[in-house]
Amino acid sequence: MLDRIEQRPVLLGLLIAVGAQILFTIGVERPSILLFDEVHYVTAARVLLDFSHITNPEHPMLGKSLIALGIHLIGDNALGWRIFSTLFGSATIAGVYAFTLLLTRATRPALFAAIFAILGQLVFVQARIGMLDVFMGGFLVWAGVAFLAAMHAESRRAWGYWLACAVLFGAAVGVKWAAVPYVALAGVAFLWLRHRDPKRFGGMHWLPALGVLGVVSVSTYFATFAPAFFYATNPMTLARLIPFQFEMLALQTQVLTPHNYQSNWWTWPLMLRPIWYFYEPDQGAMRGVLLIGNPAILWTGLVAVAACWWAGLRDKAGVPLAAAILWTFSLGVWAVIPKSLGFFYYYYLSSIILCVVLAVAFHHWRDALKRRDEWLLVPAMGLFAYFYPIIAAQDLTGAGAFKRWMWLPGWA
Repeated sequence: MLDRIEQRPVLLGLLIAVGAQILFTIGVERPSILLFDEVHYVTAARVLLDFSHITNPEHPMLGKSLIALGIHLIGDNALGWRIFSTLFGSATIAGVYAFTLLLTRATRPALFAAIFAILGQLVFVQARIGMLDVFMGGFLVWAGVAFLAAMHAESRRAWGYWLACAVLFGAAVGVKWAAVPYVALAGVAFLWLRHRDPKRFGGMHWLPALGVLGVVSVSTYFATFAPAFFYATNPMTLARLIPFQFEMLALQTQVLTPHNYQSNWWTWPLMLRPIWYFYEPDQGAMRGVLLIGNPAILWTGLVAVAACWWAGLRDKAGVPLAAAILWTFSLGVWAVIPKSLGFFYYYYLSSIILCVVLAVAFHHWRDALKRRDEWLLVPAMGLFAYFYPIIAAQDLTGAGAFKRWMWLPGWA
């Protein structure tokens, strides 16, 4: 049956997106109160709805605007806070499928990359909370899809995909500045790939292509500040728009008070310090939400990274090398970004890329492994079910119930 479905890639992608949406939406109203950084972003979204004044100025506005739209459409409740997160989570899964399909030109690794991303747990948790990362991740993944589509397209279509790529990158930066390095990476990758094969990207000349990428992405970014021009108190003006970016930079780089859940970037792939987003009574029961990855996927994925580097450097295999470079870049940027504190949720995008790397590694060695990628689904699904009570805020037996899932000292 799987072989037959693989012959219809568009239908398969739609089925994956619908399945992800159902999974992310079930129980999304638990907990019924604000958890973790929803305190900042949902509060900012409420202020934005009133057009009263600038709040949470350290981040751009698009992610908070999407949360505000959910509140406007559904109400100031848990579903309203999180509905657009679920939609962007599902879009991210569909984007992982499309990205891997374009990267490998094969349906099977695309399918497994999407399944790994669903079972990897980080997308699941972030798709059920009113935070910014799921929006940034969704825009970036689809910017990557548009980039690959432009690379494979003929001239006229290539320009259309390239324009979409620039808009999506600008939107991602309009959610969080952490997306900026990926815009630069896209520009460098374009120059390199175009140099290796001038027929790629429909033969677009490098200068106007980079001009479009820069101008359109920057224009899209600034367009996301439009609501701030209508604030009742101290509204944004064109004269203030550029200086305000430096105010944001100062807030982004300030030295913060140490936090109980802070961690260094090199610990994230090992999941040494996950984050309890929530652990307290709610709706008559003790509930918990732990941001933790699926060990079968996140730890096995590290082996896949090494395997893809090996295939790329030894066998000159372009696709595994590209996947390995992308994951390494996604983690490496946090080694140089001037942040005084780091948190495991910064690994969110890297964890998504890791699922692509894992699928690419299985695909590259498909003859030797004889399609044993299916074998990984057994422990992955088992561990997803095992962790489900504390990633989906289900009823727990009591205050000490969390100990059942604490494998390492740093997980408590």
